[in-house]
Parts: sequence; structure tokens; C-alpha cells
Amino acid sequence: MYAVAGVSGNTGAVVAQTLLDRGEAVRVIVRDAEKGRTWAERGAEVAVADLSDVDALAAALEGTAGFYSLVPPQYGASDPIAAGAAVGRGLVEASRRAGTHFVLLSSIGAQQPTGTGPIEILHRTEEAAKAAGIRASFLRAGYFFENYGMLLQPITTDGVLPTYIAPGTPMSTVTVADIGRQGAALLLDPPASGQRVVELAGPSDPTPEDVAAAFSKVLGRPVQVVAPPLESVVPTFEGMGLPTAWAKLYEGLYRGVAEGRVATAGPVTRGVDDVETAARRLLGQA
Repeated sequence: MYAVAGVSGNTGAVVAQTLLDRGEAVRVIVRDAEKGRTWAERGAEVAVADLSDVDALAAALEGTAGFYSLVPPQYGASDPIAAGAAVGRGLVEASRRAGTHFVLLSSIGAQQPTGTGPIEILHRTEEAAKAAGIRASFLRAGYFFENYGMLLQPITTDGVLPTYIAPGTPMSTVTVADIGRQGAALLLDPPASGQRVVELAGPSDPTPEDVAAAFSKVLGRPVQVVAPPLESVVPTFEGMGLPTAWAKLYEGLYRGVAEGRVATAGPVTRGVDDVETAARRLLGQA
């Protein structure tokens, strides 16, 4: 039996479905039973627990061989790093109590203690897992290609790809499908003891120009990269409704990319979704 959180989102849904397709027993963890209804119809068990409730989560993990989860962002917190790290420690503690293998959706750059924006939360969660001595797999994923989904309007209407990743910068990038498949694989093949790190990216590390070219090819018309200054990150993200504390974290993330801190730190496992496949899927043409 494998427990999977985040099934209402992207990667968790792929992990759970991949396991079910393989005939594995799956227990999805949701905050309310209604969110688990469709998963019950697919043959999964449903456990109701908030990921920030250690006691409830530990009970939901009883009898499982592995647990896949992200650290949900705490958007209402005045100190999102501290709040997120507290949730991460709770995930570790619940895994320890249940004696289960913890697969954490982490990020490239999580080896860095600071200077990576919200990725610092994942660094602290990884460190908590090490300190607790639990069996854990840190799935350090690259930049989600699906982040470009927020830019489909300017891409499709204006023929521009606005990005805070500097032109000419190769960026480890991966799809949620590749992440989910790898997450399922890690659950099925746990380490005998201790922790392991798996750095995951797509078949190549595209520059923003490569991403724009992929969208251009799929759309059949030019798409050009536009690179606003990093000083505009905070007001732009605030304008999108993000709390100021989080907008500042994203500025830190993009500065971390520019300065080489948000990057892989070892051998890279490569997924199968190339940028054209990913662009086609995002545009609903796959």
C-alpha cells in the first residue's frame, strides 16, 4: 500500500494513477472526503487528513510502504519559509511514526541553505528528514514546464513569452507527467536505509529561446522571448494577487537562477517529455 498526497493537483495525481495502472494498492490523502470520491471510484482507498496535522497524517500513513507528498505552500503566513518548514517537519515526523518511506517532491537548488526563494523550505524539509534518520527519497525536480501555462495568453495572442529566466540561460525543466512517473518509481524502489537524492529534468535543458521556439512550432507562428528586469518581479506577482512575502520569495528564486544557485548538484535523471511535446500538451494539442 502506497500513500499519495496532492492528488487534487498535478504530480500527485500522476503518481497515484501510475501506481493504480500497475495494480498497486493506493491510499490517497485528501483534506475532505469529496475530493477523494473520484479516486475511490478508481479503486483507491481514501484517507482524510490535513498535511499540517501530524497526528491525523501519521494515522493515515499506518500500514503503508511509502508516502509521496509535496510541502503545500502557506500563502497566508507572514513568514512563509518558517511556516512551510514547519509543515515539512510534520511530514517527516508523520512518516517516522508510521515507519514509511517518504518521497518528497523537492527541487533543484534544495542543496543550498539560502538564496533560492521558496526552495529554502524544501532544503529545511530535507534536513529534517536527515536529522530524523528516516528512509527518504528527495525528488529534486527542475523548473515545471507547466509554469508556462500562466503565460498562454501573451504566448498565443501576442506572440511573446515573458520570462524572468534570462535569455540564453539553459534551465533544467521537467513536466508534471515526468515528475509523477518518477515519483511512482521511487515509491516502488525504496532505499534500504537513509536518504537518496534524485535530480530530475527533461531530455534537455532548454533556454527561454528554446521554449519560445517550441511554442512557435506548435502554433505555426513566431513567439519571441521578452525578459523583464528582476526588479519587476515583486510588483508583477503582487499584481497577480500573490502576497508580498511570496512575491519577494519568487524574486529570490529568479535571482538564484541567475546566480547559479538554483541548479542541479549531481547526476541528472532524464524524463521523456521534450519541450515540443510539453508545449503541445499545454496548448491542448496532445
